[in-house]
Amino acid sequence: MGLEIERRFLVDMSLWKPAGDGVEIRQGYLSAEPERTVRVRTKGEKGYLTIKGKNHGISRLEMEYEIPRSEADKLLDELCLKPLIEKKRYTEMHDGFIWEIDVFFGDNEGLVIAEVEIPEEGTCLALPSWTRKEVSEDFRYANSSLIKKPFLTW
Repeated sequence: MGLEIERRFLVDMSLWKPAGDGVEIRQGYLSAEPERTVRVRTKGEKGYLTIKGKNHGISRLEMEYEIPRSEADKLLDELCLKPLIEKKRYTEMHDGFIWEIDVFFGDNEGLVIAEVEIPEEGTCLALPSWTRKEVSEDFRYANSSLIKKPFLTW
């Protein structure tokens, strides 16, 4: 069982530009309760099923399993809560950490979030110049919250 420790930040699009093509992600939730989320995701040609526990600050239990892409597509189309999360993910290295920058479209058009996984909660982190407000504990920005209240409705 893994432990995810993650910080999330809004991105200033006037200071950040994609360094590559990125990868399209489509994801949905079979369960989006605060105590547990069960997520289905397609990323490129692969499918994933992810189970996450309740947040404790910026930490939570996480387990992820690769599943056939065709099964992930079927779950997304037929069983997941709507709307689905649609985004393009870019990856960048900064100060020894891998940052994932998600540019949302669809019902969350205009939202851009950068996240970084850290080894422990007290880890010192040099922030890239393009990061803005930290939203790690603002659950409006959680993907599982964005299906209930998409960014375009704020």
